[in-house]
Amino acid sequence: MKKIIAAAVSFAALTGAAYAQQPAAPATSSSQPAAAGSDATLVGPGIAMGTAATMPLKYVEIKDTDLVTSKLVGVEIYNKQNDDIGKISDVVIGNGKSVIGIVASVGGFLGMGTSYVVLDPASVALNNDNGTWKAYVDTNKDALSKAPKLDYDKFTK
Repeated sequence: MKKIIAAAVSFAALTGAAYAQQPAAPATSSSQPAAAGSDATLVGPGIAMGTAATMPLKYVEIKDTDLVTSKLVGVEIYNKQNDDIGKISDVVIGNGKSVIGIVASVGGFLGMGTSYVVLDPASVALNNDNGTWKAYVDTNKDALSKAPKLDYDKFTK
């Protein structure tokens, strides 16, 4: 059951990234007060940040062509020259609404010396190559190693 829910949340988050390229509509405030005992802080589509859901439970049907994060994490990242330059380590969902970043592990050997950078999802292309997912970016290992680093340990605790 947890995998189904995670898949649905992942799909919803990943599809939200496609809409992120369009200008956002101005936020509107509701004239109705929040429900008693509710401390949810987000209004609108996405995951509510808080201890109470802001809308009734809905179910989502996913398709075989949809990509869940469990299949995305661990995907090798290649450049135009087909050099293996990193691996997807995580997906960042901003404010519970949409995918805002792809965490890539770069460099290192057997986990030692590995650093992490956050890539804009719009700069990553995904392809299912005969049953194996691959990610493609327009850069090289040197440029990726000089990118701003993420202190990943503080986000995984």
